[in-house]
Amino acid sequence: MIFLNSNSSNDDLNTDSARAEIFKRIRTLQSRPVERQPGEVAKARQYIEDHRRGPLPKPVDDVPALFIQRSKAMLCTVHEVADLTDVPAACAKYLDDNKLDGQPAVWPSLKDMDWRALGRDPRFGAPSGDDLIGVSAVAYAVAETGTLVFASQADEPASTHLLPETHIAVVRADQVVHTMEEAFARLREDGRAMPRALNFVSGPSRTADIEQTIVLGAHGPYRVHLIVVKTGAKGQYNE
Repeated sequence: MIFLNSNSSNDDLNTDSARAEIFKRIRTLQSRPVERQPGEVAKARQYIEDHRRGPLPKPVDDVPALFIQRSKAMLCTVHEVADLTDVPAACAKYLDDNKLDGQPAVWPSLKDMDWRALGRDPRFGAPSGDDLIGVSAVAYAVAETGTLVFASQADEPASTHLLPETHIAVVRADQVVHTMEEAFARLREDGRAMPRALNFVSGPSRTADIEQTIVLGAHGPYRVHLIVVKTGAKGQYNE
């Protein structure tokens, strides 16, 4: 891992030199010219466009319903609401039903919601190691595997789904796609820049390293609660 100091031009030069040396070695091992040849980028882009997808699962009639089914199989709990305005109250219900105390660390991108129904003051920002509850949205969700997709950016910190014991994720039904391939396709279609970190998360953190016994919360949240917002989805989810 290379750490950069933005105030040091020497560090930038050293980084550029190291990067160039790495690429030089890769090209040499591939028996390619050390210097990039004219047309290489265009050829690479054309290859990506022409490359055919592998086999895909059969289409399903209700992708959001499949997502909910798969998410529950991954040990998530799910609460469906009609509209984004219902999210704060749904968060409050889940926290009260499970007797979970503490101030939630909420994504700054969600600060425009009316959080008065939460019944406690949220803190907008990345969680610290002491925060027990994190609330986020998602970039997309994959129905085939019940997976949440997070594309990190300044107002959507990745630590929210990594540090707190309890993670509440808000998933709009129109963000749910059938397969992982569709998630990448949506990323391009929506014009989103490739984020610094693109994380795929399926259910609570778990491990079976000790005596093949599943233990939740080993490397992250051991509770994952999904609030699925029906607005914007197709079929039965139309308002």
